[in-house]
Amino acid sequence: MNQGIDLQGTFIESLQGLGLPAGAAKAVWMPLPMLIVLIGSTVAVLIAVWMERKVSAAAQQRIGPEYIGPLGILAPLADGLKLVFKEDIVPAKADSLLFTLGPMIVVVPVFLSFLIVPFGQNLLISDVGMGIFLWIALSSVVPIGLLMSGYASNNKYSLLGGLRATAQSLAYEIPLALAVMAIAMMSNSLSTVDIVQQQAGFGLLGWNIWRQPVGFVVFLIAALAECERTPFDLPEAEEELVAGYQTEYAGMKFALFYLGSYVNLTLSALLVSVLYLGGWESPIPVSLISSALNISDSTPWLQVITGALGIVMTLAKTYAIVFFTVLIRWTIPRVRIDQLLDLGWKFLLPVSLANLLVTAGLKLAFPFAFGG
Repeated sequence: MNQGIDLQGTFIESLQGLGLPAGAAKAVWMPLPMLIVLIGSTVAVLIAVWMERKVSAAAQQRIGPEYIGPLGILAPLADGLKLVFKEDIVPAKADSLLFTLGPMIVVVPVFLSFLIVPFGQNLLISDVGMGIFLWIALSSVVPIGLLMSGYASNNKYSLLGGLRATAQSLAYEIPLALAVMAIAMMSNSLSTVDIVQQQAGFGLLGWNIWRQPVGFVVFLIAALAECERTPFDLPEAEEELVAGYQTEYAGMKFALFYLGSYVNLTLSALLVSVLYLGGWESPIPVSLISSALNISDSTPWLQVITGALGIVMTLAKTYAIVFFTVLIRWTIPRVRIDQLLDLGWKFLLPVSLANLLVTAGLKLAFPFAFGG
């Protein structure tokens, strides 16, 4: 059963109770979801940037940012302010319209994808019935912006970076979608809320990572490639392409690329936790603990604790994945472009397709264990 709260309906009814007309109440509600998404995802990016700096420093046996705020927590904010106030330069022979639109097309779909991500049992902006496929559709828009940026820059390194980004996305989008289809088949739903609820009841043992280990590995590799993280950062390989499609960008436009890459990383980590690690579910079910302590599930303070624990669980799993990606950055060397495409088309694609077919067979043979 879907236990999500209709935030829009509740908010509009509250405003109507204060005497506001229905139309005005809807007008007040409309900008709020995107405002919440912008603020929340920006804070998440600042945490991810700080975490990457500190973990990278530890991996290289150095301190990292230390004096810009306690433990350097203000360093990402200082970076953002620096980029905001830098001069915005457009190359003389660049296509100024496409050059400006490119970063926007890269960033906007990533922010929109946060609308379908549940941060807790009753904490999501919109429980879309086909939420997980909406994310796949939105993520496929990003390479268009990268190619547009590379082409519009009138720079050979930028164009090569944009072409690489497009080829990389095509190679890894299909295995990622097939891995998601296996999860949707087991959950009988494309809703992110339903997928998490399907993993509830058995704690750690009920998570999809145990029923879809191959899909989990495929999804994680494909998500790294989609986020252009090392060892798949070929579109912006510094030693080969200067900075790839970002070469001619400065100021706020470059900041959008920088922001988009970390927002995409955080979003992918969130979806890994939702699809494979039980989302807001605790490794030990709260219902089991409350029954052992003889506490009624209807107790108000228990409901508050359960809600807060759900948010903590989601964020803990998300940043554990982010921590893992940072470690990979300083552990595995960058692959060549031909190796990257071979891995996507010749290995991940057949493996993800075989995983989907095996999941379909097991679902028919063991419907209880595989969501029948």
